[in-house]
Amino acid sequence: MKRFSFSNFMLWAGLAFIYLPMLIMVIYSFNASKLVTVWGGWSLKWYAGLLDNNQLMGSVLRSLEIACYTAIAAVALGTVAAFVLTRVTRFKGRTLFGGLVTAPLVMPEVITGLSLLLLFVAMAQLIGWPAERGVLTIWIAHTTFCSAYVAVVVSARLRELDLSIEEAAMDLGAKPWKVFFLITIPMIAPSLAAGGMMSFALSLDDLVLASFVSGPGSTTLPMEVFSAVRLGVKPEINAVASLILLTVSIFTFFAWYFARRAEEKRKRAIQQAMEETTSETWSAKAA
Repeated sequence: MKRFSFSNFMLWAGLAFIYLPMLIMVIYSFNASKLVTVWGGWSLKWYAGLLDNNQLMGSVLRSLEIACYTAIAAVALGTVAAFVLTRVTRFKGRTLFGGLVTAPLVMPEVITGLSLLLLFVAMAQLIGWPAERGVLTIWIAHTTFCSAYVAVVVSARLRELDLSIEEAAMDLGAKPWKVFFLITIPMIAPSLAAGGMMSFALSLDDLVLASFVSGPGSTTLPMEVFSAVRLGVKPEINAVASLILLTVSIFTFFAWYFARRAEEKRKRAIQQAMEETTSETWSAKAA
């Protein structure tokens, strides 16, 4: 029989503190009563009612669209920034550039949102773009914010890589761009997946930035939920939140699964190459 330990207790208490509210929310999304604090039996009517709530479903689809675009753009920009910070050693402004890249991590979102709002207003007055604030401005704001997280995650992975593999490929005649796409990218794939999932979750959850840079007809799900809960939590909110939780869980699982398969495939390829090299070496010595 395992002995009770304080560390195990704190582990399970922490997990319960994180996931128990989600479980309660999912359970109450099946509540037949209109009052979320009173259990009225099991029912699926709130999920069926979501199909008739065009405003709420529109905000859900809009948030998912922005989150997907943000994840793609943030991974691309964050990876480039991380590569500059870790590999371009001759860049004299690397320290300043690193500070600018990581500034959104420590900057209050209110300040960032206000700054972006003033930027968009000034640009609209000077060059006429953007003509109006909407999905595009929200996407730009979220990409600016999430790229910093991706840059930090990918930079940590790049610093751990063995440069001898890339140097060996270039010694054999491979171009730098080919080494980057065929060797570096597969080795940092787990960090790219982690950065993409983080960007997706941060964009889907953001309220402050979207409140500053959004316009008419571009209400996101957090904005819709925040405006609705001021009058009391509605059962539809629990239902749509449960669906979002399911969507994010499925997305996270597949991202983890494919990243794990890619990592295992890379390790098998390296192991096979080492075995072939060892076999050729012994054959040469025997001859």
